[in-house]
Amino acid sequence: MTSIEVQDLTKEYGGKRAVDGLTFRVLPGRVTGFLGPNGAGKSTTMRLVLGLDRPTAGTATLGGRAYPTLREPLRQVGALLDAQAAHGSRTARDHLRVLAASNRIPDRRVDEVLEETGLASVARRRVRTYSLGMRQRLGIAAALLGDPEVVMLDEPSNGLDPEGIVWIRQLLRRLAGEGRTVLVSSHLMNETASFADHLVVLGRGRLLADTPMRDFIDARVQPSVRIRTSDPAALRSALARHGHDAVEHVDGHWTVHHARVDDIGRVASAAGVPVLELAAEEGTLEQAYFDLTSAEAEFTTQPQEA
Repeated sequence: MTSIEVQDLTKEYGGKRAVDGLTFRVLPGRVTGFLGPNGAGKSTTMRLVLGLDRPTAGTATLGGRAYPTLREPLRQVGALLDAQAAHGSRTARDHLRVLAASNRIPDRRVDEVLEETGLASVARRRVRTYSLGMRQRLGIAAALLGDPEVVMLDEPSNGLDPEGIVWIRQLLRRLAGEGRTVLVSSHLMNETASFADHLVVLGRGRLLADTPMRDFIDARVQPSVRIRTSDPAALRSALARHGHDAVEHVDGHWTVHHARVDDIGRVASAAGVPVLELAAEEGTLEQAYFDLTSAEAEFTTQPQEA
């Protein structure tokens, strides 16, 4: 299968570096989340991979080949960068048929992807009548048209309703399960956490992380334990004896930071503390992401004073 390979990639616009010496690989068989603040260089990188911009230096290839050298690119790479790309006066079916004809893809494939993306019943409507979510589905249909080995999607959940978000999540997992190379840019941390196996994170055009998602979270967010008891005084005393600091919350539960469930369970059991609730509070992708990128955002807001 085909991987995406970015090597020492740099792109400058008017003296400003939008992409700065990037090197990473996107491998088959997993969903790679492509993250970073606004202005981090994600969209520019995807455009460079797809030959829509020329790099100032470095290379971006697909299975060792530059995108412009591919004879029938839709058969090898499917991409969604702009949900507004389809001409508004065409029907969805005609839009896909033109794309199919240009890459020698049979017409039956048009009907297959319309069905797969939930657009079969509105395929003969003009695109200008489509909602943002419907246009998004059409863009995904175009990306899938050639049954490609590589799929690149920029913010594919934009405009989708809850059912559509569940659908795109399942689609991405299926594509990766079939051994395809899947790269997905997103600003939605919780959504990315639901489908990504691996993360590539950019900040101000530079590579900040290239790692499995769980490793990314665990390296930046310390684990904590949630515990509830009917004897708070005994719990505080037992935890203090073992060097644990605990925070009591207004609803009655306690949080023990930098701790594991097994350790806190043993402490409570040995001290005879009644436990009503005991659970791990895992770090989230959102927490880890902000920990890494807080100094890399080009556009930020300042917290308001009370």
